[in-house]
Amino acid sequence: MSPAEVSLILFSIFGVLVVLRVPVSFALGLACIPLFLIDDRLRPDMLLNEMWKSYNAFILLAVPFFLLAANLMNAAGITERLINLARASVGHLPGGLGHINVTVSMMFAGISGSSTADAAGIGSIMIPAMKDQGYDSSFSVAITACSSVMGVIIPPSILMVVWGGLMSVSIGALFLAGVVPGLLMAAFMMATVLVYAKIRHYPIYQRASLGEFTQALGQAVLALVTPAIIVGGIVFGFFTPTEASVVAVVYSAMLGGLVYRKIGFREFQQVLYDSARLAAISLFCIGTASAFGWLLAYYRIPQELVDIMASYGSGLITTGFIIAISFLVLGMFIDAIPAIIILGTILYPVADKVGMHPVHFAIIGVISLAFGLVTPPYGLCLLISCNLGKITVIDAIRDVSIILVPMLILLILVIVFPELILFLPRWLAPDFL
Repeated sequence: MSPAEVSLILFSIFGVLVVLRVPVSFALGLACIPLFLIDDRLRPDMLLNEMWKSYNAFILLAVPFFLLAANLMNAAGITERLINLARASVGHLPGGLGHINVTVSMMFAGISGSSTADAAGIGSIMIPAMKDQGYDSSFSVAITACSSVMGVIIPPSILMVVWGGLMSVSIGALFLAGVVPGLLMAAFMMATVLVYAKIRHYPIYQRASLGEFTQALGQAVLALVTPAIIVGGIVFGFFTPTEASVVAVVYSAMLGGLVYRKIGFREFQQVLYDSARLAAISLFCIGTASAFGWLLAYYRIPQELVDIMASYGSGLITTGFIIAISFLVLGMFIDAIPAIIILGTILYPVADKVGMHPVHFAIIGVISLAFGLVTPPYGLCLLISCNLGKITVIDAIRDVSIILVPMLILLILVIVFPELILFLPRWLAPDFL
């Protein structure tokens, strides 16, 4: 079979199964089965073997541990402390609660590495508070959903751990490369909130005194050092990304159980159960997506795509936009982790052909996939936020579209100016590159 015929079989079956609402992880595995039956060179046990090989990676242990650390932080009441600090820092700006929402999402992103944990933990507090103070429900939901995507961009990021582990890219370099776009995204969103506040006359808080700010900072400082421990430990060689995830769990458990005293034995059991369930879903996706990606490579589909694009003479920037659009479209329909495995496998040779740095390629992919968390029909963070705000996705989509504009501008800047993300790892950890 030709690469085109194999692509048609794989993606057609996968597309039909997704439309029929079969879970993505199962759809990926089921789409592979016909090829194992058609091609005499393939045996059905190879499917399980490829799945097993994908699990047999030490780096993937970081996924359940980072999820556990995020859930422990939520259970420990970290969110409330971060909200108090954000209120003392930016609450006096026009549209104060909107700025607080963005700021606390930025801080929580540096702790959790998970956008869904961000949307659920912060949204459950901020959305009702914003509605009570006269903010439109659609805006409250939209800013919560959109700001939560910083969780996959600002380190530590679970998506970057998966990307680095599967594509042999330095996770330390990815973490450092995510700092600048994450901070820029927060700044762009706060500028958008400012415009909304001026037009809709949203309320503001009274400026906090120095004493109030100091008190709020003191209450949150132990949580805020978490990203410094994780990222700093990796960058300066104290531990590997997997070891860093374990350190994050131990530190989070100590904060919640011994310092803040919010996590008892019963709460810890529930956190372990929730984390295990989420990790199982993510890791099963990795297994079936890896088998899917192996078939793509076996039939030389990525190489065929490289040859096609080479015939059109695509340059670095043009290829960057093609990569971004591809991830944007696929991210609207499936979870980010299988999208990385499938599309990353296909597009990596294309990026390499035009001389794109692997870290640049990864950050373009991660930011593009972040859009999928707030765009229907997948839009997991948007669905969580709408549920918390008790409105439909249709009601929120207009404000979401407006808030996504600065995110799109940021993506364009990252594509056109790669040094925007590469200068920090080159400065702090050139060995990672």
